[in-house]
Amino acid sequence: MIPRYQVIRRIISRIPKDDALITTTGMISREVFNIHDRPNNFYMLGSMGLLSSFGLGLAITFPNTRVWILEGDGSALMSLGTLPLIANESPKNIVHFVLDNESYESTGGQPSISSHVSLEQIAISAGYPKVTKVTSLESLEIAISEILNNLGPILCLAKCGIEPVEGISRVTVTPENIRDRFRLALNNTH
Repeated sequence: MIPRYQVIRRIISRIPKDDALITTTGMISREVFNIHDRPNNFYMLGSMGLLSSFGLGLAITFPNTRVWILEGDGSALMSLGTLPLIANESPKNIVHFVLDNESYESTGGQPSISSHVSLEQIAISAGYPKVTKVTSLESLEIAISEILNNLGPILCLAKCGIEPVEGISRVTVTPENIRDRFRLALNNTH
C-alpha cells in the first residue's frame, strides 16, 4: 500500500491553483494543511461523513471550478447515499478521492469495514461514469493525469497504508477564517 502522506503530496502537487480542495476531518486535513495550506482549501473540521455532500453543493454552485474531494474510507462509508446522488447530478467538475487505509486512523486506528466492502464497486454501481483504483505511486500519477484531461464526476480509490507522520500539527486556521478565505477564493476565480 502507498503511504497516505505521499498520496496527498502527489495530489496536491498536481491540483491547478484555481481549483478548490476540500478535505475530511482528522489526519487528512492536518496533512494537507501542513503540506500546502492555501485559501482554496476547505478543511472540514469535526464533521466526518459530510464532505462528499458539501463537495456536490460546491460543484453545483461553482460549475466553472473543479472541486477536489479528499476523504478517507471512514468518511466515505458514513455517506454512501451521496455517491448515487453525485452520479445522478453528474457535475463535470467533481474529482472524488477516497484514501482507503481500512481504518479510522484519526481516532486511534480502529479498523473500518472497507476491507470487506468494495468502495470501487459501490461507486460503479452508484453510477459514477469514471472510477479508478490505485495501489502505487505510478498508478496514482497516471490516474491524476487522466483526471486532469477528463470531465467528472470521477472517483479515485487510493489504497493507503497506516503510516503516521511525526510532527503534523493541527489546522491552526479558525473555522471562521477557513470559511471566509475559501468563500473569497471561490468568488475571485469567477
